[in-house]
Amino acid sequence: MGIFKKLFQQTFIYGLATVLPRMLNVLLIPLYTHVLPKEEYGEISIIFAYFVFFNVILAYGMETAFFRFYNKMKNKKEVLNTSGWSLLISSLVFFVLAFFVKDFIAEMVNIPVKYIQLVIWILFLDALVIIPFTWLRATEKPMRFAIIKLINVSINLGLNIFSLLFLKDLAIDNPVFDSIYVPDFEISYIFISNVVASAVTLLMMLPFYFKINFSFNTVLWKSMMSYAFPVLIAGLAFSVNEVFDRIMLDYLLPQDIAREEIGAYAACYKLALFMTLFATAFRLGIEPFFFSHAENKNAPETYAIITKYFVVFGSFILIAVIVFIDLLKELLIQNSTYWEAMHIVPLILLANLFLGIYHNLSVWYKITDRTRFGGYISVVGALFTLTLNIILIPYISYTGSAIATLVAYAVMMSLSYFFGKKYYPIPYNLKKIGSYLMLSVLFSVFSFYVFRGNYFVGISLLLIFLGTVYVAERKQFIKILQS
Repeated sequence: MGIFKKLFQQTFIYGLATVLPRMLNVLLIPLYTHVLPKEEYGEISIIFAYFVFFNVILAYGMETAFFRFYNKMKNKKEVLNTSGWSLLISSLVFFVLAFFVKDFIAEMVNIPVKYIQLVIWILFLDALVIIPFTWLRATEKPMRFAIIKLINVSINLGLNIFSLLFLKDLAIDNPVFDSIYVPDFEISYIFISNVVASAVTLLMMLPFYFKINFSFNTVLWKSMMSYAFPVLIAGLAFSVNEVFDRIMLDYLLPQDIAREEIGAYAACYKLALFMTLFATAFRLGIEPFFFSHAENKNAPETYAIITKYFVVFGSFILIAVIVFIDLLKELLIQNSTYWEAMHIVPLILLANLFLGIYHNLSVWYKITDRTRFGGYISVVGALFTLTLNIILIPYISYTGSAIATLVAYAVMMSLSYFFGKKYYPIPYNLKKIGSYLMLSVLFSVFSFYVFRGNYFVGISLLLIFLGTVYVAERKQFIKILQS
């Protein structure tokens, strides 16, 4: 059980590296929804949706390939050199081409070119730190990873708050601030803050580039790309599942209301971030562990236990957020015009829980070098997302998008389990996992649709769930703590 302690320690640190910065970013939700009307917040949400796609393209699966080859090859320096040069060259090519066609891009996506220019800079700078951050994780340097991530988000948050809340007032009496203040420039200030934060992050990661030599192993690169390509396809398909609904809403809803609807949907969608934060932190901590313990004879049993506890914690978060949803709403989205989309929050929370389970189940195709299955499964999920959005959006707007997200992630979770059972059997305790899931969904339904706002009932349901888990798991909890 000692491996669990190391796992939980690393997951906790990576959790801080992910959750703490993103929790600081939570402050941007009330800031943006306070400063920006729904239409402008909708425009920002569309731009960030495109961000997700291009981040995947610029990484092209090399992050996962780096993990795999760094762990299995003796000459780790070659992996470092080849992957580092690969990302550096591809990022420079993207930067030049993107600026060359920026006007065409702006016209195609109906976004002002002044925003497109800033977005290109952010994507370029972020792409250059992909391998350095992956190297920190692979070499188990979570504290450095966490500190740099925290500095990045602190700069971004600080500049956002300064430029959106204080700059206008300071510019009245101060010629220095007056020289940098521009009226109706809020969206540009948001992206400029991102550019500065990304630039500082790259400066902090520059020592990595002094570690790589002027060598490039073409044979190794081809092998890494062969491994990475299915990950790229899976990433693109996953991006469709994650953010393409904003883009489809923009095209399928009437033009005069589309971006207002997207603004409300995107803001309320953010209330599900607590599940997203948990799942992301868990994945960051668990992925190196999965690869490093792949040859252990007890690996399948270990993976099964890890997945069970992921479901336990995820189910608790599902109920907790639903119980306190109206408090969170007033805390994070103080502008009541955004609240019209609150009914999608339970659907998105459950969808993200399914997604987290899917990531845990996906260990089988990563450690058996069958990454193409990740692509197949994500493509199927994307097809469900696209089809259901096309069918439902014209009738029920963003509610259809939330339903599509839930169905897509449920299908992906199910397919991963089905294929995993065939190619890399893991003895999951389906009885317990299913019971925890069903109980959390049942309690969430009662809390949101029957007893919403009744905290006596809601907290009671939460305590009953915790008590049930304690009774069922106390022996294994004690073993882990004593190991």
